Parts: sequence; structure tokens; C-alpha cells
Amino acid sequence: HMNKNQLTDSAMECDILDSLEQLGYDGPLLEEKALLGAAESGLSSPEYVDLCRWLTSTLKPLCDLEESITSGPDDMDSLQVEMSGLLKELHCPYDELVSGVIKGSVRNTKDHLKFVLFLSSELQAAQIVRSRGVSKKHKKNPVCHELLAICQTLNLPEPRGQDAAAVFSQVRDKVGNVLKDLPNEAIENPVLKKSLCSEQWEKLHSINAALCSEYECRRRMLIKRLDVTVQSFGWSDRAKVRVDSMARAYQPLRHSLRPQSTVDMAKLLAAREDLCNVVKTSSGSSRENTACAVNKV
Repeated sequence: HMNKNQLTDSAMECDILDSLEQLGYDGPLLEEKALLGAAESGLSSPEYVDLCRWLTSTLKPLCDLEESITSGPDDMDSLQVEMSGLLKELHCPYDELVSGVIKGSVRNTKDHLKFVLFLSSELQAAQIVRSRGVSKKHKKNPVCHELLAICQTLNLPEPRGQDAAAVFSQVRDKVGNVLKDLPNEAIENPVLKKSLCSEQWEKLHSINAALCSEYECRRRMLIKRLDVTVQSFGWSDRAKVRVDSMARAYQPLRHSLRPQSTVDMAKLLAAREDLCNVVKTSSGSSRENTACAVNKV
């Protein structure tokens, strides 16, 4: 916890705004002027109480808190009791602030900012502790691994203890902002333009599973043919002395081939209209650019 004498008011405001942005808060108090105005009114400000309630509700599942903030400025007595109980449960180091809240004697902006800074710091600490506890699970869970990769690609903070809805909301907003900066028609229209119901998604999963099974069978056959073909190159007397060098060149490439299909529902959602423009590699127009001397033998 920070010592209450370490920060000036301006530094405290900056720390609060930075923390709120990192925590994913998207309410009206992300601007310095609005934050100061709400802190000046304190518990009489609906926006200030809403901010405290958001921080508390986000912190509650991470720390198994018993206390919560349910009252508003219209029921000041209940609100003061809830605030005081919350501060005591979190072992707030600002003793004067705790006693001041219950007595209703907290009046200045600085004390109200301290309360927000304390709650945001507690929430950040709780998210870090939670992320350390589940980091090993993330490595084993492919979904978490993909989600972390998305956040890293978009330069978003790691989803430490956040629920899925909040994380995907941040991802959606970030992607929307990135797309606005791209030139027109940089990304083709999606192939799938209609929303599907749960029953249709289940049918798609079944169809994809059947296609993947058939694809895997064909791919195993092709890989086997490749193995036999490469193996036949070593039958000659000249090649027998180079079996080791051939294996060193071939095996790394061979191990990278997997018979299982990687096509899933995510690929379907990401597919664009240009995917429908398929040209056979054996067509005359394509062969004009790929023909070589070997083909003429």
C-alpha cells in the first residue's frame, strides 16, 4: 500500500486515471476534470458512487469479499455503513478515512481520491495474485493461450482475473479502432454474413467434424506416399552412403506435417470473400507460370 504522504494531489489523480484505464473501466470519470468534480462531491455524487461500486463488484469475486456497495447517495446512512465496512474488511491503512466515512466527516477531495486509489490498487493487486495462480493453467489451456496471444497482438493488458465478457469487450473495441485506421477495402467482406442459432452451430460442428475426419484420412495417405517416395531415394548404391544426411534434411520437415485438420469455427468466422476465388493449380493459365523443364521430360 502507498504511504498517504508520498503523492501529491496531481500525481494521485494521474495514478488513478492510469489504473482505471488498465483495469478496463469505461465510465464517465476517465477524464481528470470529471474525476475531480465527482471526488469533490464525494458520496453525494452518483458518478463517484458508481465508480466505487464498479471497483468493489470487480474486486468482490477475486477476494471473496463479504461487504459490497448497494446503496446510493439517496440513502447516505446505509452508504456510509457499507463503505466503512468495506474499508475495514480490506484493512485500509487510512485510519482517518475509515472513521471519517462512518461519521460522515469526509468532506475534502483528497480523501475521496484516496478511497478510489486504494480500491483500484487493491483490485490491481488481486488481479496479479489471481493471474499468478492461473498462469500454469493458461499454458495448458489452449483457449487461454489464444486469448493471451490476442491481447499481446492488440497491445492490451493481460486479462488478469477479468471475466470473459469484459475481455472480449476490450478486444472488440480495440479491433474496431484498428479497423478505422485501415484504408477502405483493406479487408474483404466476410463469407458468413448471417447470425446462426445454436442449433445451426451444432450442425456446423458436426459437418466440420465429418470433413476433418475425411481430410485426416486423405492426408495420412499422402504423408505415407511421401514417406515411401523419400525412402525409395535411398535404395541406390550412391544414396546408401548419404542416408544420414538425407534423414537430417528430411526428418525436420516430415515432423512438421500433421494429419489432423486445423480448420475450425474460428477459421469460418475469419474467412473472407476472396477465399471463394479458387483457381486450380493445374489449370492452363496457372501452368503457364509454373511450367519448367522437368514437366517437358
